[in-house]
Amino acid sequence: MPFIGLIFHNVRTRKFRAAVTAAAVAIGITAVVALGVLTYSLRETAVSILRTGRADFSIAQKGASDILYSSVDETEVAALRRRPEVESAVGALVATAKIDAQHPFFIEIGLPKHQLAEFGVKVVGGRAFANNATDEMMLGYRAAKEFGVKVGDTFKVEERRFKVVGLYSTGVVFGDLGGMFPLQSLQEWHRKPGVVTLAFVRVKPGTNVKKLRRSIEDATPQFATVRSETEFGRVDRNLILISAANVGGSLLALFIGATGVMNTSLLSFYERIREFGVLRSIGWTRRRVLVLVLGEALLVSLIGAVIGIGIGYLAVRGLTRVPDLVGVFKPAYNAWIFWRALLFASGMAFLGALYPAYKAARLVPLEALRRE
Repeated sequence: MPFIGLIFHNVRTRKFRAAVTAAAVAIGITAVVALGVLTYSLRETAVSILRTGRADFSIAQKGASDILYSSVDETEVAALRRRPEVESAVGALVATAKIDAQHPFFIEIGLPKHQLAEFGVKVVGGRAFANNATDEMMLGYRAAKEFGVKVGDTFKVEERRFKVVGLYSTGVVFGDLGGMFPLQSLQEWHRKPGVVTLAFVRVKPGTNVKKLRRSIEDATPQFATVRSETEFGRVDRNLILISAANVGGSLLALFIGATGVMNTSLLSFYERIREFGVLRSIGWTRRRVLVLVLGEALLVSLIGAVIGIGIGYLAVRGLTRVPDLVGVFKPAYNAWIFWRALLFASGMAFLGALYPAYKAARLVPLEALRRE
């Protein structure tokens, strides 16, 4: 029988042990997948705020607990525009409002009318709001489709009613699911006169962006500039905490899975001492015995990983129905999450089976054959 075939045969003939090991791995992998998707999805939602505006980089208050709590004075945005390297700097106020139970975090974006094009807004229906209008808004075309609203309709945002005078597109799903309002009006509603959440900066051709960012941060230490997803934690501590929780939870899952593999592998070792003695006596090397035990653990762990990925996917679907996450958690998947699950399963197999495999490889054939 081929060596690989022997591994499959041994797993198949010990169904109960294999099932127990696979179950332990599946529990750990379920946690890895669910935490991975949750973290990735929340990061995508948060980072989408920065992607909404057309910019080379964004500016927010440094170290804010949540990017929506960032506070940037409009006079500081005006000072940015006066820099010779800056082509445009758009200050936007970003806030949230509850529409209904299914949409508890509707995104409100406040912008000056004359800077809509600079921000990257394209009016795809109707017209833009009047600059100081208090009863007009534009609705993202995706939001309009979801709510069944068209130009000319009235749209209620909490206790306020607005006439939808236009539909817009930003090219970013997050922004197109919200609404846009005159900046001054939104500032008044949220009692934030003269304040914006973010500044979206575009530079002139040939500008050294890295040098400009460093200059801005040196001049105004309360600012943090962000250009990529990996830098987002500089302006949102919540994301750092969520990512840390994901790492901690995944390592705990790795430990749980490896412990389960070790327990069943050790029990299997004591049951198979004579078998390993026979293999050693007919010429099997220690390395071959070691690979046999590790191979069996890896096969069972990968089976558990597949099961865990399936359960994890169902768990994520269940999380979308949790009241506190409705409208906030929109599952987003990437291939790395699932590759990561398989890598963790391999790690569980290796860490859990290494000691039992070592013991099996170190057996003295004659002593092993004497065991009852």
